[in-house]
Amino acid sequence: MKEKKEALGEVLNGDRLVSAPYQLDFLREKDSEVVCKKRLSKEEVGQFRAAVKKDYYFQMYYDDLPIWGFIGKVDKEGKDPSDFKYYLFKHIHFDIFYNKDRVIEINVRTDPNALVDVTEDKEVDVEFLYTVKWKETNTPFDKRMDKYSQSSSLPHHLEIHWFSIINSCVTVLLLTGFLATILMRVLKNDFVK
Repeated sequence: MKEKKEALGEVLNGDRLVSAPYQLDFLREKDSEVVCKKRLSKEEVGQFRAAVKKDYYFQMYYDDLPIWGFIGKVDKEGKDPSDFKYYLFKHIHFDIFYNKDRVIEINVRTDPNALVDVTEDKEVDVEFLYTVKWKETNTPFDKRMDKYSQSSSLPHHLEIHWFSIINSCVTVLLLTGFLATILMRVLKNDFVK
């Protein structure tokens, strides 16, 4: 893997970008292409199991479009955590939408049937695969980021937080009452003198 030079914002955010081994050439479809074959050691299986347990996900960029996906899944068969099964996804599907000679959208999904069991600490042979499908779309290039702005975590409309407003008003009234009580006692003693 080749590390990418990060901008200051990426470094402060904690991003460590590397070049992924996937070859996504324009309009070249691939079906179950092998990325790598690897024998995972017991330690690596343990690291992957811990990552799956903590819901780790990968984030990639293709033509400056972000893609996210989980690296595995937990099968909670029983109620007890010792009965849980941990699986690593080994096949990734890239669905890329294009308009003429421009990439408009990219989606990634994992194959729920292509799994590697990483529940036990034992060596495992894994073959990581990927599939690339290209689909034409009519979405213009200047609208390609609309999907990401709609799924933003920012609110799309003005939300009035009534509980916070009422809580602030009650707090102000209580503090005013306390201040008035203290002033009345002090002033009462002054008037008596």
